[in-house]
Amino acid sequence: MSATVVVRPVRDVDSEELGRVQAACWHETYDHLVSEAALTRLSPKRMAELWIHYAGLGPEYSHVALLVDGEIVGFAGAGPSRDPELPDTRELHFIYLRDEFHGQGLGQRLFDATLQPGPAFLWVASDSPRAHRFYERNGFHLDGAEHTEPFLGEQIHEVRFVR
Repeated sequence: MSATVVVRPVRDVDSEELGRVQAACWHETYDHLVSEAALTRLSPKRMAELWIHYAGLGPEYSHVALLVDGEIVGFAGAGPSRDPELPDTRELHFIYLRDEFHGQGLGQRLFDATLQPGPAFLWVASDSPRAHRFYERNGFHLDGAEHTEPFLGEQIHEVRFVR
């Protein structure tokens, strides 16, 4: 029996579940990049509050959830650029999918529902080879820009991909 997969816009009522999923995804994604102590400070409740904030950002933002058999297992968001070097380019702000669902084409479904074809960019951890391959398959390339981003009281080195 195959699972039912749905990608849909994020709803206000999703904030608590999205908070839990985001906390879990951050543990899975960043455990090799930040200390265990930093990750233990993650609060699903605080993450849920972020989703309430995202819901009020306006129509130029796109936030979608991916559900498998009715349960949110991934999410993505895009919107106006936050990068002064690329002010008129769409930015993929985030895309996360629970590890157990990787390799099934679900990340691609999230990506396609969030970011339309055309010029875009994103920042990603420099030590994230799987993510780098994913973005390269979607027409992105490194442009040489890099920075250090504060994350849970620590820092992550990020590189910029553009298309």
